[in-house]
Formats: sequence, C-alpha cells, structure tokens
Amino acid sequence: MGTMEYTQLGRTGLKVSRLVLGTMNFGPQTDEADSHAIMDAALDAGINFFDTANVYGWGENKGRTESIIGNWFAKGGDRRDKVVLATKVYGNMSPDNSSVWPNHDKLSAVNIRRAVDASLKRLRTDHIDVYQFHHIDRATGFDEIWQAIDVLVQQGKILYVGSSNFPGYKIAQANEAAARRGGTIGLVSEQCLYNLAERRAEMEVIPAAQDYGLGVIPWSPLHGGLLGGVLKKQAEGGRRSSGRAADALNDPAVRKQIQAYEDLLDKHGLEPGEAALAWLLTRPGVTGPIVGPRTAGQLESALRAVELELSEEVLAGLDEVFPGPGPSPEAFAW
Repeated sequence: MGTMEYTQLGRTGLKVSRLVLGTMNFGPQTDEADSHAIMDAALDAGINFFDTANVYGWGENKGRTESIIGNWFAKGGDRRDKVVLATKVYGNMSPDNSSVWPNHDKLSAVNIRRAVDASLKRLRTDHIDVYQFHHIDRATGFDEIWQAIDVLVQQGKILYVGSSNFPGYKIAQANEAAARRGGTIGLVSEQCLYNLAERRAEMEVIPAAQDYGLGVIPWSPLHGGLLGGVLKKQAEGGRRSSGRAADALNDPAVRKQIQAYEDLLDKHGLEPGEAALAWLLTRPGVTGPIVGPRTAGQLESALRAVELELSEEVLAGLDEVFPGPGPSPEAFAW
C-alpha cells in the first residue's frame, strides 16, 4: 500500500488520516474477529481516525460496536494510543425505541454525562478524542450543552467535540454560543451526508463548517452503494443492490444518471467506488470521507482512492452528471 496522507482536523492541531474508518458494520454485518482484522489492516495502512457511535449494533445490540472496538484496544500493542477515536451521543440506548426512559437520549447535560461514561466503559478507554452530537437536539440550548462538555473536558474524558447531521445555522449557533462562553472549544468537525449523488451539503453546511473552522467528514460516500458500480454489478449477475441504492434505482431518471456516471468512468478506466471517494478528497473543506468496510477487500479498494488523481476532464464530467446545488443564497434565490 502507498503512504497514507494526513491533514489537520478543522482548525485543531489534531492530525488525522484522509480516510476515516467507519465501524457501523462491525457487529451487524461483520463478526468480531473480522472487525478486529479490518481495524489492524486500517492501522497498518496508516488510517488513524476511527469513527463509531453509541447506538451502533442497533436494536437489542446497541453498544455492541463500541464493545468490539474496546476488545480490540484491550489486545494492546499501542492500539488505543495510535487511534484518534470518535464516537457519538444522541440516540436512545433502549433495545426498542418506543420505550425510552426520560432523559435517556438527546443532549441534556444529564444524558451527555450518562452517555459518555457508558461509551468509555464499552470502549475500554479513559478518554474519547472526538465526541460528536449525532443529531441536533431542538429542546436543549447550547449553553447547557457546552457547560456539560466543559466539565467532561476538565475531567479528561473528552478532548474535542464534533457535530453530525447539523444544518449550517446550527453549526453557527453552536460556535457562537461557545465563543460567548469563552474557553469552550466549540465544534471542530461536522459529519454529514455528502457524496456525488447528494451534494446539498455544499449549499449551507460545508460553507458554515469552513467559516467556523470545522473539518467536514462525509458519511455514506458511495450513497449506500449507488456510486460503487451498482449497474455493472447487476449486469454481471453480482449481488443485488439493497436499501438506499435499490430504492434510488427504481427511479428511471436516477438509473439514467448512474448509467452515465458508470459509462464516464469506464471510458477513463476508473473504478466507480474509488473515483467517488477520490472526488470527495478533492472537495474544499473535506477532511476525509468515512469508509465503512464489511470486508478487508472493501478497505483495500478505499485505500486505492487516496492515490487516485482525477483529471480535469473526469472532474468536469462528474459535475455534468451530478451538478451541485451551488452556494446559498444563489442556489434558491435566482
């Protein structure tokens, strides 16, 4: 494998790899032994930024993914020391979502405190490097949130804070509130849905992140497999697409767009999934996309994307197939 590239996370001094290892499949799709092997391979390849969430594992197994990572750290060998560990708080941890006890979800000071302690226990570590809000909490003010975070930073339980799935105005509100408090670091990263097929983040979220010094960490860089050569795989009788990709392909306009995308890359001898990741690495404000491999082979494919140089011709072609929304307010004002 070639050498991994690193960049600062937003305005911080923290150096992170340009690929982020997403762990959402660890547990539900990938067993513990394979998950550990993928994490070892990621470290060997120079990936030092691992992303998870307290709810991963889902349903009755919420928390399972953090436990798999904790067991991996416990194997020693500087594993914890080498990893920039990011997890998330917001979702409720009850096995069935309808039976959440009051204050056992969202971003109240009491739930932040509870959730961080539970995550630390599962992750078998004494600190989380980047603690991320998984969603906005419309009921909790940022003064309360930052007060809770300040305490955790002073206790040494967390170092940095990030957002996920925040609209641009909430990024602004959060960091203006942090600035008014003084001494509070504020958000340093935003993890958002962003890829060739879903570029709306370019309108408000990414400009807000750039203005406030947040690194942008795109999740679902292949839009649920839609950008991974799905039509070619179908034609070759490969695995049937499911979930987001299958739903999207039921729309003839989307199908036509994906065909044009695959044809363009085929003409240039490029592998679609790798090109989609490489495209994100060229985007202003992007720290690095989250790749969530189910298998070691998927990780290898993602690693090749870091070394892929897309020509101006390919970049222009991709813009034609998937035009971005343009900046705000022009995108909707005229």
